[in-house]
Amino acid sequence: MDLFSDAIDWKEELNPILKKYKSSKHPLKYRNLYELVIMVILSAQDSDENINKITPNFFDAFPEIKSLAKSKVEAIIPYIHKVKFYENKAEWIINLAKTIKKDENIPLTIRELTDIKGIGRKSANVIMRESNIPSEGIITDLHVLRVAPRIGIISPTKDGIKAEKQLMTILPREIWNEIGMAISFLGREICRPIPKCFECPINSCCKYPKKNFMTEY
Repeated sequence: MDLFSDAIDWKEELNPILKKYKSSKHPLKYRNLYELVIMVILSAQDSDENINKITPNFFDAFPEIKSLAKSKVEAIIPYIHKVKFYENKAEWIINLAKTIKKDENIPLTIRELTDIKGIGRKSANVIMRESNIPSEGIITDLHVLRVAPRIGIISPTKDGIKAEKQLMTILPREIWNEIGMAISFLGREICRPIPKCFECPINSCCKYPKKNFMTEY
C-alpha cells in the first residue's frame, strides 16, 4: 500500500457513503435469519437477482431448517437447479440443516459460521451485519474487490481474504460493520465497471478519477 492510503483519514473521507448507505438492507430479499443464511449460500458466484427469483418457491416448500433437516439433496435440487453449482450447494444446505436442526440454533460468530460448509468469511460478515451483530470483519464481495483498489484504500487483488485483511488493517474498527456494504452499494450503483465518477460522493478522495477524469470525460 502506498503513501496515498496511509496519509488519509479514511473514516472521514468515506463518511459520505457511510451516511448514504447506512442501514441499507442487503439486496437479497430475505424475511428472517434462516432465509438469509440459505440465500447467502446459494448466492455464491451467482447474482442476488437470480437468488431472489428462485427462492420464494424453495421457502414455500421448506419454510424452516427443521423441514430441510427431514429432506434430502435430491428433493431440493428441483428448486435450486437454476443456481450455479447447485449440486454442491444442495449438499451444503442439507448438511447445514441436519447439523443445526432448528432456526434458533443458527450461530452468529465468524468462527461458528465459517465452520459451516458453504459459508466463507464474506458470507459470514453479511449474515452478521444483517443481524446487527458487532462485526468481526469487513464484507468483501466482488464489488468491494473492484472499488476499494480504485479508491486507493488497498492494493488490487482478486483474493477476498487478502483484501479483507488489508481493509481491516487500514480502516478503523468502528466502521467495519457498515463500510463493506457501503462500498458494495457504491459499486453496484455508481462505481460500475465503467464508473460514473461525476456522480460519486467520494470522488474528491478517490485515486481513480485523478488518473482518469481527463481521459474518460
